[in-house]
Amino acid sequence: MYSIGEFSKINRITTKTLRHYDRIGLFKPAATDEWTGYRFYKPSQLSDIQRILELKSLGFTLAEIQDIHSGSVALAELLKHRKRVLNREIDEQKRNLARIDDILSRAEGERRMNESVVIKSLPEVIVASMRTIVPGYDTYFDIVPEMGDYMRSVGAVCREPAYCFTIYHDGEYRETDIDAEICEAVTSPCRDSDKVKFKTIQGWQETACLKHRGPYETLSHTYNALFSWINDNSWEPADNPRECYIDGIWNKETPADWLTEVQVPVKKAGKA
Repeated sequence: MYSIGEFSKINRITTKTLRHYDRIGLFKPAATDEWTGYRFYKPSQLSDIQRILELKSLGFTLAEIQDIHSGSVALAELLKHRKRVLNREIDEQKRNLARIDDILSRAEGERRMNESVVIKSLPEVIVASMRTIVPGYDTYFDIVPEMGDYMRSVGAVCREPAYCFTIYHDGEYRETDIDAEICEAVTSPCRDSDKVKFKTIQGWQETACLKHRGPYETLSHTYNALFSWINDNSWEPADNPRECYIDGIWNKETPADWLTEVQVPVKKAGKA
């Protein structure tokens, strides 16, 4: 027979663990010297201890392993249950990895966006303006055609190059019931209606601008990056932000190709 020390070396398990397994009745030595208390193990017990170690490495508790050894629980059922648990954990870890990749991607995207912020002037423009409460961002495509129909009916001529933008008047981000002013630059004013007015929008000498590629529902990332840049570079907003629509549903097949420029009039921080 093997002494506890020899058995420990063969199976790469500490003598302390073997004594613990003996005390709880999980794995007892083949013999114990009644005078010295020394424990001895038979070669036939090598496969038993390896099975215990294998089950432990799979995440089974000592109590579960004892139930298997006693025959009160079927090994096959426990293994199937453990497999289901591991599959759920794998799925969760895959979701975590996907979230990490998304965060890294956004961080890299924000870094690139920060490098792409430009300060430029916006000219004074005459616009056809429709100020309305928009139920949600997905309803723009139902509202804007009505404005276009009226502009054509009164002979309005769009300015070249085209400048279509929205000004938000809420003073905060809203997902529904958005106070929006939809503007289309024109060459000269025409007859007003109840919904569409012709007015002059003042120009701005300094405007922080950042282009956004993709659908409108992800514009919040661009806003976040732009306003962080404004703060980090000692600027502050001087007026409501504008969204200038360069490419969209009218000329691109997929939202991934839409191009919008977020424009925020700015002034140096602390400047009146």
